[in-house]
This record gives sequence, C-alpha cells and structure tokens, in this order.
Amino acid sequence: MRKIPATMTTQHPDNAQEAYWCGKSFINTTDEIEEVYRIFKDLDAEEYMWDWEGKFVDEAVIDKLFRRYTEYFKKKQLGKDKFLTYRIPNIWEESGYRIARAFINIVTSADFAEDFKFHTPPIFEVILPMTKTAGQIGEVEEIFSKVAKLKCEIFNKDRCGFNQINVIPLIESVEQMTSISEFLEEYISIHKKKYKKNPEYIRPFIARSDPALNSGIVPAVLAAKVAISQIHEVGKKHNIGMYPIIGTGSLPFRGGVNPENIHEVIEEYGGIRTITIQSAFKYDYPIEQVKKAIKFIQKTLPELKPTIISKEETKKIITINEIFSDYYKETVEPLAAYINKFSKYIPSRRERMQHIGLFGYSRGMGKVKLPRAITFTAIFYSLGIPPEFIGTGRGLEEAEKRGLLPLIKKIYLNLERDLSHAGKYLNKENLALFAKKNPLFKQIAQDIEKTEKILGIKFGPQKDKHFLHRNLTSNIYYKMKMKKDPSKDILEAAIIRKSLG
Repeated sequence: MRKIPATMTTQHPDNAQEAYWCGKSFINTTDEIEEVYRIFKDLDAEEYMWDWEGKFVDEAVIDKLFRRYTEYFKKKQLGKDKFLTYRIPNIWEESGYRIARAFINIVTSADFAEDFKFHTPPIFEVILPMTKTAGQIGEVEEIFSKVAKLKCEIFNKDRCGFNQINVIPLIESVEQMTSISEFLEEYISIHKKKYKKNPEYIRPFIARSDPALNSGIVPAVLAAKVAISQIHEVGKKHNIGMYPIIGTGSLPFRGGVNPENIHEVIEEYGGIRTITIQSAFKYDYPIEQVKKAIKFIQKTLPELKPTIISKEETKKIITINEIFSDYYKETVEPLAAYINKFSKYIPSRRERMQHIGLFGYSRGMGKVKLPRAITFTAIFYSLGIPPEFIGTGRGLEEAEKRGLLPLIKKIYLNLERDLSHAGKYLNKENLALFAKKNPLFKQIAQDIEKTEKILGIKFGPQKDKHFLHRNLTSNIYYKMKMKKDPSKDILEAAIIRKSLG
C-alpha cells in the first residue's frame, strides 16, 4: 500500500506576502520548480499539486527537479516518499490538447526516472477538476492508457509497463457532495466491470472554496461533512480504503485552515486524510510556525474519525443548504457586475489563464459569472464586509424557526468560531454607507444583525490590528468613491489578515 500524504501543498494564489525562499509575492511559472523543492525540503510537506488547470505550467518539471536537486530526490523518492500530483484540465469544459500534453509528460517522466535509477513512475495520480459523473473517471483512465500505449508503440518498446493512471475526482458543488455515495457506488461498479476487482483505494477530493462561492459558507461546510460521512460509509461497505482530500484556504470562507488555528479547527475535518496547504498558509506566517503546523497535521489527521451523519440528518441538511443557498444567491447574483468591476484591483500571484467557473445558475437574465473564489473573498474583505455573513443571518433565522439550528451547530463544529474570526474584520460604517446606495447591502446588514442576535456574538474589530484593517477598508471605500486606485490599501489589509482572499 502506498503512503497517503496528509498535507498537499498547492499553487492557490491567496498569499498577501512574499514567499520566504524567493522574496517575491508573485510566483511565476519558472519559480514553481524551486517551490516544489523548497516545500518538500524546508517544510517537509508530503505532496504538491502541479496545476495544469486554469494556469500556465512548466512542462519540464520532472527533468528540472531531478537534474537540479539530484541528491535530494535520490534520498526522497518522488512517487514513493514525496508526491507530485497533476491537476489536469477537464476535457468536458475545455479543449483536450492540454490534457494530451500532461499525459505525454507523465509517461515520459517515468522513463526519465528510470534512467536516473529513481522510483518509477514518479507521477501515477491526477486530479480531475469539476468531475460531474463517475463515467468521466473511466474516460480519463482510458485516454491515458491510449496515450501510454501510443508512446510505447512509437518510441520505447522495451518500456511499456506503465499505462494506467489513478484519477482523483474533485467534487465542487454542494449538491454533488451531499450525494457523493451514489457517485462512488457507480465508480466502483464501473471499475469492477473493467478490471474485475474493486479499486485498491480511492482519494475523493472535496472542494471548499467553490461550494462557498456558489452557495455560501454554511452549505459548503455542511455538504463537506455529509460527503466525508458518505465516503467512509461506502468504503466500509465495499472494504475499500477511502482517503478523502479537502481543499482549504486560510480564511473561514474558504476553509479556515492556517498555522495559527490548526489545533482548534482540525477536528472539523475528522475523516479527511489530506488537507491542502495553500500559498497564504505557507507564506503569510513565520516559517517555524508553518513547519510546526504541517508536522501537527501529519501526525494528527490520520487519527481523527469522521462524524457519521444519518440519512435522516442528511435530508435535513439538504433542506438547510437550500435555505442558506437561496438567501446567499439572492444577494450575490445581482451584485456580480459590481464584484467583477472591483476585481481588477486584487493583485495577481500566479500566471493564471481565464478560469471556467461554476457560478452559472440561471435566473431570468441568463448566467452570472464571478471571479475565482480567492478574488471574490479578497474583494469583500477589502470592503470590510466578510463574505461569510452573506445569507447567513437570514438562513440562521429560518433554520431556527424550523427547528434546524441544533443540527447545524452539531455538525458545523466551528460555526461560531469561524463567524467570530470573520467578524473581527467587519467595517459596519462601510456597510452602512453601501446600504444607503444599494438595498442588496441592506440584506447583508440584516444578515449580520440576525447572526449577532441568534448566536449572541457582537461582531467588529477587537485588537489593534483589526482596527487598522477597518481603517484601511474605509480608505478603500473612499478611494473607490473618488475614483482613486485603492491597490496599496488592499494589499496592506491583506497582510494584516494574513491572506489575500
């Protein structure tokens, strides 16, 4: 059985400050080669997501890693001790030429590792973003097999053993997560028909950012908890190792995992075997604190047990998710034009390409498009209006009326902690000014009032740094009003909260 990594570092561009190893906040494609080495050697993280989806990528990654850092990878074998896992383009969402390049890269990397007398293959798993059906996994496996066999026929006929890839399905919507057991049952059935046996193990990947972007924070968390429960129940039923991954950012809206609070929040993710370590986690905190947090995750995460959620509770959670999601969308969808207008001021951190987003539900006037979740979160925090509150107060009020609030608190362990953290960065004066001009911001103001009342928490700055953040968000408001560039204040505020978005 292969080693299952507890920490997967990623290229998600949510860092406010410079990377400790290069002194730059913008990490370009060529920098990412050194980043892989540094993250493995300095931080002792176990896995690195090499992202072919939505960004540019250095396709010579294996060649450069092995040539530049030969002695390190001689001791720490890629594919055995450390793992480089490609997130590949989704061929159902974009053209297929980039996935072909990724697959050729993987099969030739196996030959290259063999020439170095290293463990081979160095890459044997890929992440499929926006996975919609179990059949898509089988299609990706088949495409890889064809590419590997074609390469074998044309070039190295004596190196034809490697022609099968493991596919990690990335599930990115609330609705899919609460029915992930059906997805997994179908995948297992397809796999058994094709290979005459069960999969040895499955690593389902649960998103946290996009579900929050599309439905709000409460549905994103509750759906993730249901998914974790169902994943382990299916694994137990079929005697298959289940090692779920969750994609967490530093701020509560995107997962709330960072070096400062990891001891408090890790139980929220009981049953998860791999947590993503994104750029803010790595670069917006002192390196010794980061190393300790990663070590703690790697020791603690495998020991945590999932919260098993009954079918009756799942039905109620689906209802809860619909309540919160409707209120969230009611506010966010009409604000899309304003949000997109503001996005140009959020600094870039990686060489991204245009993203194919999920936020596209139809409401009379067609489909709404929003920026990526990091930018979206950064925009609202920069305005002094943390997105954690959008739809939440109205949702809590209705849930309380229906007798569903105790279940929310039971499943979402860190509900009050997450909202309290976000609330420290609330600028009520800004919100009142926005609300005078736009009734949609009045809805958010109501959300905050209702949340304070129901949870018995008063939101607002608490420490000096929170007041500085509030002042910067006021600067941003008035600079926007005066048509001046607020970029400097946006960055200073992000540095204070230790994450761009």
